[in-house]
Amino acid sequence: MERIGLLAGAGKLPVECAKAARTLGYEVYAVALLAETDPELGQFATDCRKISIGHIDAILSYLKEKQITKVTMLGKVTKELLFNGKVQPDARMLQLLMSLPDRNDDTVMMMFVQELAKAGIQAFDQTALIKALMPQPGTLSKREPTDAERADMEFGFKIAKELGRLDIGQTVVVKNQAVMALEAIEGTDACIRRGGELAHGGAVVVKTAKPQQDNRFDVPAVGKQTIESMAAVGAKALTIEAGSTLLVEKEQVLALAEEKGITIVAM
Repeated sequence: MERIGLLAGAGKLPVECAKAARTLGYEVYAVALLAETDPELGQFATDCRKISIGHIDAILSYLKEKQITKVTMLGKVTKELLFNGKVQPDARMLQLLMSLPDRNDDTVMMMFVQELAKAGIQAFDQTALIKALMPQPGTLSKREPTDAERADMEFGFKIAKELGRLDIGQTVVVKNQAVMALEAIEGTDACIRRGGELAHGGAVVVKTAKPQQDNRFDVPAVGKQTIESMAAVGAKALTIEAGSTLLVEKEQVLALAEEKGITIVAM
């Protein structure tokens, strides 16, 4: 039976990946990188070890110990951890971070990919085992968007693509074709809350892949938490990029969207 490694951040995506991998006959050796990593992951992994994302030597040692040559990286890990002091990097991680030309998302993630490669471990496409979670174009919710919401979706889509091109973030919040918030280091949910509050209800949230998206890391994803964040600030429409965004907990997402009167469109 083939073995794969799973470097797991927060959210349900790592669990979904582990479920899919086990169904396909893989042995999954998971590393829970954060305290917030879903404990359910342990139910579907052959083995699960808690190792801080800042301890790169320990992560690589575990993967080598388990004879892992292929890994996927899934789950939310916000770059804020580099600055808030909650993660203490080991000497190797500190040296690597200090050597980077910048701290952009792709730069930091590529550092991980390169260190894995040096250890003989290949990082593979995050979506390889869970492509079924990527919706095709169309309205996913029962409620169709209004003409005004659709105009905001199209406007926001262009802004989100430009934001991604600059490697800043993947999410924008708009209303009446004006930008309320752009995602940066705070992450999607904080961006939604900030933009939604400024919009005073009726905001449209748009999340897309970057034009230069590397599917080995940071593939855009939305889930139940996204809808909860939108509902908390009265946002009424969500747009994701069809075929490029992972929709996690689909049934729960659509049920909650129906309850909150939120329309969801894959563009």
